[in-house]
Amino acid sequence: MRLATLRDGTRDGQLVVVSRDLTRTVAASDVAGTLQQALDQWATAAPALHALADALENGDAEGAVPFDQAAAMAPLPRAWQWLDGSAYDCHGELMAKVFGLDPTPIDRPLMYQGVSDHFYGPRDEVPFASEEDGIDFEGEFGVIVDEVPMGTSAEAAAAHIRLVVQINDWSLRKIAPIEMRTGFGWVQAKPPCGIAPVAVTPDALGAAWRDGRVDLNLLVDWNGARFGAANGYPMSASFPELVAHAARTRTLCAGTVIGSGTVSNANFREIGSSCIAERRGIELMDEGQPRTAFMAFGDIVRMEVRQPDGAPVFGILEQKVVRAR
Repeated sequence: MRLATLRDGTRDGQLVVVSRDLTRTVAASDVAGTLQQALDQWATAAPALHALADALENGDAEGAVPFDQAAAMAPLPRAWQWLDGSAYDCHGELMAKVFGLDPTPIDRPLMYQGVSDHFYGPRDEVPFASEEDGIDFEGEFGVIVDEVPMGTSAEAAAAHIRLVVQINDWSLRKIAPIEMRTGFGWVQAKPPCGIAPVAVTPDALGAAWRDGRVDLNLLVDWNGARFGAANGYPMSASFPELVAHAARTRTLCAGTVIGSGTVSNANFREIGSSCIAERRGIELMDEGQPRTAFMAFGDIVRMEVRQPDGAPVFGILEQKVVRAR
């Protein structure tokens, strides 16, 4: 099943069901007005949404219309909670080199809590105060859960993962090391994220949902040129493990979004990167200094995921960097 949220003039938009090929959609108003409402009552909403999805595929859904990705908001335009992991070890090692930090001793998943009151839509322009802050994109996968009780194990957490999404976790690289050194977490360095237009249930990924991970390539283009095509599978901690880590001392409310961290592979020199800072880290290792600049106003980053047969998965996340007014 594939879900999206269309603009209707409200903060949370209108929940819709989307066809497998992402070409058609139908409003889910009779089931739930918004995705958050559906997540709050998932046990009853999910069967009705699945039935609507089947009707859409069979051509029996009354009121079906073409799906316009540009008219979509983030599937969950705002959430009660956004927790981002860092589950790709080679990315963490490169970032330590970029920022001149000692490697972080890892005896548990890395995770921070970020801003969740707004997620940018798939075609939103994203405003920043200054190019001097080091504007960077970060391609990630993420999951959205229903309510997860405190102390839930990783084995049990898998059943609470209701949707999978693709995320651009924007970062300001010049501010990040300053805030990291305080030991008190990120605020200025982490603006709101962007999310691709379609959220999918894990079963919709088929064989690509493997061991609680997305076994697909994340295609990243910067100003029309391919920048990276890293595969999502090599996570040191699976999504169920990340969910269990987050729920160790708190109950996670329905609608909590949990990210994988920047998708990164050990063969980064061959397949590229999902963020500029990683590319700069590679240049630092290979050439003694970074040479790739961060983003400038007017730059466009495009992210997409496709199945091996070319079928679209989350739709296209394409955002332009602009100067904040």
